[in-house]
Amino acid sequence: ADEHLDLDDGRWEDIHVVTGALKLFFRELPEPLVPFSHFDKFIAAIKMQDPTRRGQCIRDLVFSLPPTHHDTMKVLFCHLCRVIEYKEENRMSVQSIAIVFGPTLLRPVSEEGNMAMHMVFQNQVVEHILNQYSYIFPD
Repeated sequence: ADEHLDLDDGRWEDIHVVTGALKLFFRELPEPLVPFSHFDKFIAAIKMQDPTRRGQCIRDLVFSLPPTHHDTMKVLFCHLCRVIEYKEENRMSVQSIAIVFGPTLLRPVSEEGNMAMHMVFQNQVVEHILNQYSYIFPD
């Protein structure tokens, strides 16, 4: 909202404030990072039994995202991969990050239906993209 933030201000020293703001930003977007039109496609892809086909399909889906979504995903997931590098200190493993960000970055248009089942697959999609980051975003 064109507000200038002084990141040297002491209130930003608490990592939970910063991470909470990041998650809130993505949760409050009118359309999630993975657009509603792609939700079912990502869920179908993560359910594929053949790991090679699953990986190729998810890579193709990420590539098919609108440029702003794709580019934002690339930067966000690059950052999350760096967070995971310090999992011994911060206790944020791939699985932990997937649990935190899965339902935020991928959500169906309507929350009706089996939310618990959706959440499992949402988390798996995020986990897959994190684990395969260099394959999905080769440059």
